Amino acid sequence: MIVTCKISLFLVVTTVMFVWPFFLINILMLFTFYRKQAFRTETRYILFAHTLLTDVIFLLLTDFAVILSYSSFLMPVPFCIPLCILIEVVNTCTPLTITAMCVERYVAICMPLRHSAISTTSRTLNVILIIWIISSIKPFVDVIILFRTAPEQYFIEPTLCFYEVMTPEHWHRVMRGILYIITFIIILLTESVCYLMIMIAAHAASVDRKSAGKGLRTISLHMIQLILCTSEIVCPYIEALIIEVDIELYLSVRFFNFITFNVIARAITPLVYGLRDEKFYAAMLCNIRCLFTVKDLFTNIVIYT
Repeated sequence: MIVTCKISLFLVVTTVMFVWPFFLINILMLFTFYRKQAFRTETRYILFAHTLLTDVIFLLLTDFAVILSYSSFLMPVPFCIPLCILIEVVNTCTPLTITAMCVERYVAICMPLRHSAISTTSRTLNVILIIWIISSIKPFVDVIILFRTAPEQYFIEPTLCFYEVMTPEHWHRVMRGILYIITFIIILLTESVCYLMIMIAAHAASVDRKSAGKGLRTISLHMIQLILCTSEIVCPYIEALIIEVDIELYLSVRFFNFITFNVIARAITPLVYGLRDEKFYAAMLCNIRCLFTVKDLFTNIVIYT
């Protein structure tokens, strides 16, 4: 018991140390986006900011849920459901937004003359609204099925808070897994088609090969991120088997899954657009310098007063 508590404390501290640097980087990038008018009118930056926002919410909520799990904090199912719904919604928003970003790059490279007409701010906001609606369908369907199938006693008993409490029936978990796989295949096919069309366009003389090459690398990173994000569907099944064998091993595996499929997958987003995009990177460096200047000025005022 003492060993398990020590492991839990170590994993909690390590989780916070892993999550918060990426959380702060995302906040800085969101600040950079809202500070510059040009970014707020361009489709790819709007979608990028939306990805950052959903990643920030996801990292905060999952970090909170993981800490509750490590602390063995029990709560009634009705208190856990809203947290699980929000985590699932923002988690689904990420791959859908990534797909929209890939399609935007395809339009920008393969249809440059129509890009400005297609990628308007209003259409981008409508796409984001559709993404949130689609992302909300599965968790709300799961809630409806849960309330129709689970006995009243199930909602009274305290439990650890994780999404599987909303899918206690085996057939329900299998159905959710199948839907997740179908969604993954559709998204992967969409990104693959975009990659193929950009690759074909890169060999044509009518497009900017440098821009096409950069687009290919961007979509490649998006596909890696998509695979990491969607691979987590197998994690609950693995964890369910391990928890029956060894609780300490379960905590370690859950920590590995969280860092690999949640934190690292979200860390690729800043790499793709924030650090590789020259305009955004320059604006971010400018904001960092301003923040340090304000900090130094405030420090000097405090010292001299």
